[in-house]
Amino acid sequence: MKPTYLSDSAIEAFIQSAFAEDIGPGDYSSLASIPKNKIGQARLLIKDDGIIAGVELAERIFKTLDTSLEVELLVKDGDEVSYGDIGLIVKGASVSILSSERLVLNCMQRMSGIATLTHRLTQKIIHTKARLMDTRKTTPNFRLMEKWAVTIGGGKNHRFALYDMIMLKDNHVDFSGGIRAAIENTHAYLNANNLDLKIEVETRNLDEVAEVIEVGGIAVIMLDNMDYSIMKKAVKMIGDQYKTEASGGITEETLVEVAECGVDYISMGALTHSVKSLDISLKAD
Repeated sequence: MKPTYLSDSAIEAFIQSAFAEDIGPGDYSSLASIPKNKIGQARLLIKDDGIIAGVELAERIFKTLDTSLEVELLVKDGDEVSYGDIGLIVKGASVSILSSERLVLNCMQRMSGIATLTHRLTQKIIHTKARLMDTRKTTPNFRLMEKWAVTIGGGKNHRFALYDMIMLKDNHVDFSGGIRAAIENTHAYLNANNLDLKIEVETRNLDEVAEVIEVGGIAVIMLDNMDYSIMKKAVKMIGDQYKTEASGGITEETLVEVAECGVDYISMGALTHSVKSLDISLKAD
């Protein structure tokens, strides 16, 4: 099942905006050099090992530009692929294929890189209860696809944006006058505006964890930049009262030790902001 943010209208809006940016008034290179009625075929070549993502999106992109294009999918999102595999074959107007090429590749290369990294890291902590999550550290106007790629790779999406969950981070707490004030102000605001949103609170030490537990009325406690011994104590303090999320500077090298502290979730901005794209190309037959 797709995440709720992946509505048809949201995907269509992204594709139209991306085409407006890339094609504008016309793909003059293709229009100028290729006869109008020329029919062609191209193959999507996989030139890396990893997890493929963006296949469904690629078909939507081709069909949005030209409904007469025929797309044969040879892999599906989430499949393991290897160098030399063919992802899909597209047939139809040569100009349409070329005008769609870069958008398809830009999306699939980056999405596949994210899915590949997410899958690799998820496998490292499969022996624990921790679930790997993304963050809002995404590329502007491409968050939809980056978070989609995380789910394809086996990860879990954190909140999509600022409007679908309350996260009271250190600056919110400090600006509002403390943890109690931040939580109480938030409840008052949600009640006044008839909003039903989960609340997560960031904590930096055991004293703040204890204060959040005392105030209550939240769903998740974030354990930010804590060392392993402190994090284990925090998890024990919280018990089953609230879900726990580890965050802050977690790397592939430290991921397993963090997961073994007993947290429910681990959020890593690196899933989307520091990923290497998978090498994929489109080659005309």
